Amino acid sequence: MVEFSHSKPMLNLAPAVHAYLEVMFSHLPRQLVPISKLPFFIGRGSENGNHLNLDDLRISRKCIAISAVPEGLRIEDQGQVGGIFVNGKQLTEGRTLFEGDSIRLGMDDGCHLVFRSSSESRPIDDRRAELSNLVAAKAGDSQLELNRLTLLLEATSLLHSQLPLESIFSSMLDHAIVITRADRGMLLERDASGTLQVKVARSRERINLAPETMNPSRTVLRQAIEQQTAVINEDLQLADFNVQAANSVVLQFLRSAVVVPLYNVHRRNDAPAQWPAHDELLGAVYLDSRRTAPFSALDRQILDALGAQAASILDNTRLMQHERERQRLEQELSIARQIQQALVPQGLQDYPHLAITGIHRPCQEVGGDYFDVFPLPDGRIAILIADVAGKGLGAALLATMLQGALSGMTLGAEPAKVFEHLNRFLCERAVVGRYATMFFGLLDPDGTLEFVRAGHPSPLLLRQGEVSELYHGGSFPIGLLEPASYTASRIQLEPDDTLLLFTDGVTEAEDKERNLFGRIRLMDTLVRHSGCALDTLQSGILSAVQGFTEAVTQSDDITLLAVRYRRPVDAVGTVAKHST
Repeated sequence: MVEFSHSKPMLNLAPAVHAYLEVMFSHLPRQLVPISKLPFFIGRGSENGNHLNLDDLRISRKCIAISAVPEGLRIEDQGQVGGIFVNGKQLTEGRTLFEGDSIRLGMDDGCHLVFRSSSESRPIDDRRAELSNLVAAKAGDSQLELNRLTLLLEATSLLHSQLPLESIFSSMLDHAIVITRADRGMLLERDASGTLQVKVARSRERINLAPETMNPSRTVLRQAIEQQTAVINEDLQLADFNVQAANSVVLQFLRSAVVVPLYNVHRRNDAPAQWPAHDELLGAVYLDSRRTAPFSALDRQILDALGAQAASILDNTRLMQHERERQRLEQELSIARQIQQALVPQGLQDYPHLAITGIHRPCQEVGGDYFDVFPLPDGRIAILIADVAGKGLGAALLATMLQGALSGMTLGAEPAKVFEHLNRFLCERAVVGRYATMFFGLLDPDGTLEFVRAGHPSPLLLRQGEVSELYHGGSFPIGLLEPASYTASRIQLEPDDTLLLFTDGVTEAEDKERNLFGRIRLMDTLVRHSGCALDTLQSGILSAVQGFTEAVTQSDDITLLAVRYRRPVDAVGTVAKHST
C-alpha cells in the first residue's frame, strides 16, 4: 500500500461542497456514497446511528467518524477491530483527508474506502490552472486560438454546474461545435446491451435535434473505439475506403468527422495493485460537417480535454444512478426484512407445559430461515423450523409461502399429509428451483411429541445434563424429489427436557481458517448451559458461535429455537413450580 504525501494541496471544502466515498468489496460492484451529513458515521448497522452501514461482521458497529475542520474533512477511528489504515498507515489519531486517500478497515482486505471530492468542489480558478500549460504554450499565437481556450474553460465550467444534465451536455456540444466548426454534434451513451445510442444532439444553430433521427457514422465510431483514441477526419474523401464508402457518409454528404470516445478513469499509478483498472467505454462525443475542417494541434488538445471532462461527468452520473438504484433496492429489501421479521414470532409466550425462546439472524437483508410456534385447538403446541436452500429475497419468499401453508395445521390436517402436499406443490413448479428442509412437531401437555422431518438436522435433546440427537438417518427435503413420502414419529418428553432446534448456519459457521463450529461444539455448549434459563442458554450459544468465528462474515442465516417441557398440570389444576 503506497502512502501519499501530505504536501499535496488540501481540498477547499466549503459548507455547500460535497465529498464522496468509493466503497469497494472484492466481491461486490464499486459504490459511490455521498458524505451527506457531518459528522458522518460509518459502521455496521444503521440502528447504531451510522450514515454508511457496512453489513460485514468484520466491521465494528462504531467504526469511523468524519467531521468538518477548517482544513477540510477529518477522519477518526471510533473503535474498529484491528484498527483503521489510511494509505497503509494505521490511524492513531485524527487526520485530514486528501483526495484519493485509501482507507482500509481492519487487518484484512475485505473493504476499501477511497475518499473523493466532487468535481463541484473545485473552484473555476483551479480548473483554469489545469489549462495554464496550454495557455502558456500558445501565449504568442493568434487571438483566435486563445478564444478557443476560453471556450474550453466555459465548457468545463458548464460541465460542473448545477444545471440539469441535458442542459449541461447541450451546452458542451455547442462549445465543441464552435471549436471544431462542425455542423452538428452528438453525445452518445452506451446502453445496457453495449450499443452506443444518441442521448443529446445539437445543430450549429444551437437547436436541439431529435436523437432518434440522428445517423452518426458507425464506421467512424467503430474506428475510434477500436483505436481507443480520438479520431479526426479533416477530409473524409482522404480517409480509408471503408470510411469513404460508409452509407452514412455517402448519403449525408459528410466531408469531416470527429469522434472522441469517453472512458471512465483509469487506475492511478499510485493505486494498490489489487485495485482493478477502469477502462470501460462510457460513450462518445461525435461531430461531423459537410465541409472540410482543418484542425490544429491546439484543437486536438482542446478536444482531448473536453472529452476527459465529459467522461468524468458521465462516469459520475452513472455512479450516482447506481447509488440511487442501490438505495432503492436497499429500501425494498428493508421493507421485505420488516415483513419477514413481522412473520417470525416476536416475544414468544410460554405455555403452561413448556417455555420457549427463539432468534433469527439473516446473513443478508432477508433470509430463508424460518421458525414458528402456535397452539392448536386440541391443546397441543406446534413447533417448527425451516431452512430454504439459498439466500436473499427468493429464499425469503418461499419461506413466507411455507408459513402460509403450515398455518393449515390449525385446521386439523395431519402433518405428514401436509408435508407430502407441499412437496408435490414445489416439485410440480420446478421453475421455483428451490427446496427446503423442515422439522415440525406437535407437543401434547402430557409430554408426547409427534414430529415429522424433511431433511432437517436433528434437534438436540438435553436431558439431565446429557445431550442426544432426536433422530438419526436421512430424509428428503421438501421440493427436491416428487415421490418422497413422510411419516410421523413420537417420543415421550420428561419434565425439564430441553429441545434445541437449529439451522445449519449454526453448525456450519466458519472461523478464519474455514473450520466449522460443528455439532460437537454445539452439544458441548448446550451441556455447559444445562442449568440455565432458556434466554441465558440461547445467549450462550450465540456468544460461543461469535467467539469461534471471530467476526468473520458468515454465508448462511443463523436460527435457534429452544423449547423446555415443564411438569404438566396436576389434578387440582395447578402447575408444579419449575425453573425455566
